[in-house]
Amino acid sequence: MNIFHAFILGIVEGVSEFLPISSTGHLILASRVLGILQTEFVKTFEIAIQLGAIISVIVLYGKRFLVNSEALKRIFAAFLPTAVIGFILYKIVKKIFLGNSHIVIGSLFFGGLFLILFELFYRKKEGAVSAIASISYKQAVLIGVFQAIAVIPGVSRSAATIIGGLILGLRRDVIVEFSFLLAVPTMLAATLWDLYKTGNTFTQSQFALLGVGFITSFFVAILAIKFLINFIKKHSFISFGIYRVLIALLFWFVR
Repeated sequence: MNIFHAFILGIVEGVSEFLPISSTGHLILASRVLGILQTEFVKTFEIAIQLGAIISVIVLYGKRFLVNSEALKRIFAAFLPTAVIGFILYKIVKKIFLGNSHIVIGSLFFGGLFLILFELFYRKKEGAVSAIASISYKQAVLIGVFQAIAVIPGVSRSAATIIGGLILGLRRDVIVEFSFLLAVPTMLAATLWDLYKTGNTFTQSQFALLGVGFITSFFVAILAIKFLINFIKKHSFISFGIYRVLIALLFWFVR
């Protein structure tokens, strides 16, 4: 893995982190295309550079939500089930799931089909929750459970939380923003825990590669967030579902 690889993967991460297409899945497939071997460092890299994209949320939403105690309480409630499930399954995810392109392709394909069918049959509920501070703690915890499904590469953390929120009666723009905010503690915890477990084995040059991926994903993610906020005002997620199915089929037939 070299600086060019780190830069490209940083772009992939920044674009895909907040779109319902699975950033981890795309990083794994992009690494495959670039011929990058799935070493322990590469697996950690694919987790750690997501933090760069997450920092963009703090820059864009920090003043609005992250100083709001009611919003923070809901974020913490949603984070708890994800943290517990992620901690329990850490070794399985790291050793078996990450780097497995078969799991990624299957998750992208079936997740895409589900996204299409969900949007075709979804109907906005009357009295949908219209503010993050109005989310009940029960709803927040259940959203966290939905998010935990994304420990499977290719599922998409944002898709899982957004669909979960829509099912639970949140307005689309509210759950999208809540998904952004929930990513902050989720990916911060995942990155710090993984670096704690493996970071002492990395060389100075490897940390430099992490820095390149981190910075690149940060700037690209800012543009991706702004795109998604504007996109949801006029469109459903069907196009993302179609994209997921097509990219899964492409990688299935050319593997």
